[in-house]
Amino acid sequence: MSKTATTSGPMMAADGTTLKSSLNRALRRQKLRALALIAPLLIFVLVTFVAPIADMLFRSVENQIVSETLPRTTTALETWELTDTNPPGEEVFRALFQDMFIAQERKLHTRLGSRLNYELSGVSSLFRKSGRQVEDMGEFYQDQFEDLNAYWKDGENWNAMMGSDDWLAEMAAWDPQSGDDQPAFEFRDGIEALLPQTADKYEIYAAFVQVEEEDNLAREDPWALVYSTLYYDLTGGADIGAYTGPGAAELQEAAAAVPGFETINFTESFAGIDKDWVDLDVWQTIKTYSPSFTSGYFLAAVDMKKGLDGPEMRPENEQVYIMLFGRTLFMSLLITGSCILLGYPVAWLLANLSARTANLLMILVLLPFWTSLLVRTSAWKVMLQQEGVINDVLVWLGVVSDANRLVMINNQTGTIIAMTHILLPFMILPLYSVMKTIPPTYLRAAKSLGATNWTAFWRVYFPQSVPGIGAGSILVFILSIGYYITPELVGGTTGTFISNRIAYHISSSLNWGLAAALGTILLTVVMGLYYVYDKIVGIDNVKLGG
Repeated sequence: MSKTATTSGPMMAADGTTLKSSLNRALRRQKLRALALIAPLLIFVLVTFVAPIADMLFRSVENQIVSETLPRTTTALETWELTDTNPPGEEVFRALFQDMFIAQERKLHTRLGSRLNYELSGVSSLFRKSGRQVEDMGEFYQDQFEDLNAYWKDGENWNAMMGSDDWLAEMAAWDPQSGDDQPAFEFRDGIEALLPQTADKYEIYAAFVQVEEEDNLAREDPWALVYSTLYYDLTGGADIGAYTGPGAAELQEAAAAVPGFETINFTESFAGIDKDWVDLDVWQTIKTYSPSFTSGYFLAAVDMKKGLDGPEMRPENEQVYIMLFGRTLFMSLLITGSCILLGYPVAWLLANLSARTANLLMILVLLPFWTSLLVRTSAWKVMLQQEGVINDVLVWLGVVSDANRLVMINNQTGTIIAMTHILLPFMILPLYSVMKTIPPTYLRAAKSLGATNWTAFWRVYFPQSVPGIGAGSILVFILSIGYYITPELVGGTTGTFISNRIAYHISSSLNWGLAAALGTILLTVVMGLYYVYDKIVGIDNVKLGG
């Protein structure tokens, strides 16, 4: 009698590992191979779809340009209330001078003016005008320092006073023709504590010259702004007597002389440039939009604005976006319905003809895809005008008189006709693919049971074609709601969509924040309608055939 040996414990694979571990490792490898296959597509979707949407969402609330361009002004404005009946005080205007001076050197003041001009008309020209004249304010103190002592005219003297000995030695050894980077500016020990305001502006000036303009700092004279801040440091009680470095004698001389300098009133100076600087609306706009993030773009996208007491509607003559959203949805639904009415009979005909004939007719359906969109739209522009082909035929047939030709261009009619023609294939193809799968024997069976042609179609054939209608409707509606080329060419002022305004703000007005907000709202509306459609019809019932 033989004995069978038995062993207890986990089953082992051929490589000596447990069968469970070997199986898990094989599954991991399989998943990694699958991931590697879809990685290019996943990266493509992330880069071309997800990232642009994320950027659009960010731009619709991003508002850092105000606080970054006017950092001192926005900080000084924190103590000024929107409900105040007087403009801000002198300290705010002094901060505005410093910010505006730096901004105009960096050519940022015009960008800021354009941003604020979206909220208050005229601010853009105000900032451009002020940027050209703000340097004169800085030269007010510069001239007095230079008249006091010629020492202050030379940029090398400023570098010696403000820069460290090590940096000065590195600059002396640096050859601009060598291609090496210019030694980064470093402060002399103790100078930042002695002249804090001057050091702050000099550091900005040095970084601008060395990094942004890539010029030789040793050969440049400091900004006029630096002289103004030196004046405020010296009149602010700086302990100049404790300083023994380069320029100590000149600093002590200046400290003794500045109490006798003429002073400048920045409030009056800005008011002299333009009286709008003492207008409450300007300062309320700057303060309102000083946070780094704002809801202002979304409010503007629904014809609202930020008021003193919170969001409020814009004047009636400025309300346009809600009307455009409504028009876009209405006309997109109308275009979708037109495509259903025109596309259903064509798809039915293609599905019930012989394969040879259906293929020939299908070429005619696909022919528009081989023609440029601009060409097709331009053709409709020629055909629909009052002296166009369609009106000529109607006059020839006697349907309309020559004096009462139909106006079918530069209005909603032109947009609907042209877009229905352009989007019709997107309705026919899904309908055809679904209808092709419906057995013709169903209709014959219904008729053999006594049903009329209409009853057989409506009760038997049509319900089976509904998934194709759903697929085509989604395609046509989503495509039409985002179209802007065709409405721009044939829609005039009454046939344009919200997408036309989005394109305008991106390419013409450069108000990308408002364009992003409008695009975000449009995306949200489409997703909301898609959700409603799914709940009512069921997205699982949408088919493209099979």
